[in-house]
Amino acid sequence: MTYRVCLVCTGNICRSPMAESVLRALVAEADLADRIEIDSAGTGGWHEGDGADPRTVSVLEENGYGSGHTARQFQASWFSRLDLVIALDAGHLKALRRLAPTEEDACKVRLLRSYDPAAGGDLDVPDPYYGGMDGFEDCLGMVERASVGLLAAVREELEGRAA
Repeated sequence: MTYRVCLVCTGNICRSPMAESVLRALVAEADLADRIEIDSAGTGGWHEGDGADPRTVSVLEENGYGSGHTARQFQASWFSRLDLVIALDAGHLKALRRLAPTEEDACKVRLLRSYDPAAGGDLDVPDPYYGGMDGFEDCLGMVERASVGLLAAVREELEGRAA
């Protein structure tokens, strides 16, 4: 059985494609690509059909990650096929929970940085779009740290299903 995760930010051109690439690499490294499907989307459709922001692509490639991506908007109908919906900040969390057709679907929505024990009280991954390259590099660091914990949680969930 495949476990499906969708990472969601605002326009699906900066944070969520970055998180998708990082998590996909971790899943491949853990030899779980046949059991875990990773995807991303945005809460809005402003950038639908566009590639990732060039600064996202640059930071990903400089750090050894893949960067092929086409932006799209998250749809409420996707909840039925997803096991986990990962929001990149509190605004996305609220928007996605409002979009959820059922309470069960709303419970599938979690913040990415909630999987990073060192994150402290600030669980938002700040939007780097309006800043410089350092914001994208900081974003990648946050995403990498949280993705390790996210993968551990998903792996635990998979093991629970197999039992």
